[in-house]
Amino acid sequence: MYELKTKQNDNSVIEFIEKVDSLKKREDAYQLLDIFTETTGYEAKMWGPSIIGFGSYHYKYESGHEGDAPLVGFSPRKAKFSLYLSACDPEKESLLNELGKHTAGKSCVYINKLADIDVSVLKKLIGQSVTFLRKTYPDQ
Repeated sequence: MYELKTKQNDNSVIEFIEKVDSLKKREDAYQLLDIFTETTGYEAKMWGPSIIGFGSYHYKYESGHEGDAPLVGFSPRKAKFSLYLSACDPEKESLLNELGKHTAGKSCVYINKLADIDVSVLKKLIGQSVTFLRKTYPDQ
């Protein structure tokens, strides 16, 4: 049976951020940590070896596949920051148009640095994702 690799664990978020090579990326990671913590009200937890997540929800697909995931999160990857937001939220697209310089996948938004985006819009995206996922998966 398939087992998820990205599970919440007790690894230190601070130790993970301290291992980020670039000083500027490390500084941005600490700012993102503050933004996500303040906006969600959840304590940061490591998910797998490289995702900093906030809150969690349990999902189950029609295929029967199920698991747990952070409501929102981020990861300071080598090339860019990955911001993990709800993939299915229909309101997300309009806010992304106001975010600033980014690229987007299904559930990830990629930014080079915090200075490239409007932090107030990021906070709206984070709050909106948490609200959408709590509403979609209420049995938490």
